[in-house]
Amino acid sequence: MTWTAIHAEIHCTIRARHLFARNQKLLVAVSGGQDSLCLIKLLLDLQPKWEWSLAIAHCDHCWREDSQANAHHVENLAHNWHTPFYLETATNPVKNEASARNWRYQALTKIAEVHNYQYIVTGHTASDRAETLLYNLMRGTGADGLQALTWQRPLNENIILVRPLLEVTRSQTEQFCQEFNLPIWQDSTNQNLQYARNRIRQELIPYLKENFNPQVESNLAQTAELLLAEVEYLEQTAHQLRLEASEKGENDILRLNRRILKIVPLALQRRVMRQVLQEILSDAPNFEHIEKLRVLITAPNRSQTDPFPGGAIAQVQGDWILIT
Repeated sequence: MTWTAIHAEIHCTIRARHLFARNQKLLVAVSGGQDSLCLIKLLLDLQPKWEWSLAIAHCDHCWREDSQANAHHVENLAHNWHTPFYLETATNPVKNEASARNWRYQALTKIAEVHNYQYIVTGHTASDRAETLLYNLMRGTGADGLQALTWQRPLNENIILVRPLLEVTRSQTEQFCQEFNLPIWQDSTNQNLQYARNRIRQELIPYLKENFNPQVESNLAQTAELLLAEVEYLEQTAHQLRLEASEKGENDILRLNRRILKIVPLALQRRVMRQVLQEILSDAPNFEHIEKLRVLITAPNRSQTDPFPGGAIAQVQGDWILIT
């Protein structure tokens, strides 16, 4: 095996960030594109050092004419690498990015549960991180959305999603694939500028590189990494504050202590209210919902909100905000 700088980097990243330990079962999501091929090649090369049990999973969305050929291509690679292969095919073609992503994670989780894999590993890179930051920034988001691609996140109680390539750019994965003659499957949908992420990738990032900063991808990915640590700290602090400020009243009515919340910084007030609303609302609360609840911290007695989605109402009674 040829040991490259990326091999050393990923080996150190896995160990330093405790992404997974030795002798673990890893299910690697492989689309056939350059990022996922780079990922599986790296993990196969590192396998003797870590003694992992590796398998390849491919998700066929059925939204391209060549999707079945793409699946066969990945299956042949798995066969050549003597690696178990699992295929999940959509029964109904998935037509947009969000539904495709949701279906893909559900499909991967199903495979991992059936075959007892503790980790699902994907080939998201620093370039994906930069693109996600820009995409969410333009849609309107807080720090949470800007650091959306994290190194690890639980998919359920037993399975963890891991992204080991978040410090590797797409140009590096392309160079790696060329160096090892890995047969990249070109996904035609990546060139379709109908999708916002493709416009960011094909038009916005190259423009920013040429006119502002050649290292924009790495710098944006670094910003996401900084925000990740700050968001984790704020969420933990807000969680403790919410436990301190809340109690269940009669008929299970949630009560929030205004005296406790009044003296904490605005950022924590908003996070506490968002955490409260996440438990009440069926969909994720937006900025308007959070602010509508937060202003009650200093509102006059007997002030109340109009109904939230689902019908919940919050009102002020003395030192308390009651949510019914």
